[in-house]
Amino acid sequence: MGSLTFSYNVTLDGCVDHQEGIADDETHTHYTRLLHESGAMLWGRTTYELMETYWPLVARGEVEAPAAIRDWALTLEDKPKYVVSATRSDFPWNNSHRLEGDLRTAVQHLKDQTPDGVLLGSGKLASTLDRLDLIDEYRFLVHPMITGHGPTLYGGLLDSARRLELISAEPMSNGAISVHYRRAG
Repeated sequence: MGSLTFSYNVTLDGCVDHQEGIADDETHTHYTRLLHESGAMLWGRTTYELMETYWPLVARGEVEAPAAIRDWALTLEDKPKYVVSATRSDFPWNNSHRLEGDLRTAVQHLKDQTPDGVLLGSGKLASTLDRLDLIDEYRFLVHPMITGHGPTLYGGLLDSARRLELISAEPMSNGAISVHYRRAG
């Protein structure tokens, strides 16, 4: 059985705005490595729609991008992508699939069928899956900035605190810190 790992960018003050953070080669190389280590991606509809409008263009070479960013796009292009949506059923991006049925059952089945694990990249969906006790690990890239605005990680959507056990913490040359936790107990 694979695990579900929530991976996200976050600033020191908890901001998870996708327009904040360091989007350099080192950051993209980091996420490409995580993607290579995982068997599939899982997103909510909104995140999928943000991704589908840009990354396939980069993968096809229709948008000029540095090598590390293009490598991310190419890796993402072929990776199985699963989407949770109550309002959309058509997901035409290569290797994209709608997760059907009861959320807890569908995500558990996806984990069971993906021995290399599933990488979760949607904040709002993560809060729902965390409340269902489906997230096993957390891989945050903590960016060296204070934004003074939101949205923030989980935005008050958890019903109780989560105790985590540190697996690793690695500083990057761009000032970000890659932290890896698992649920404790």
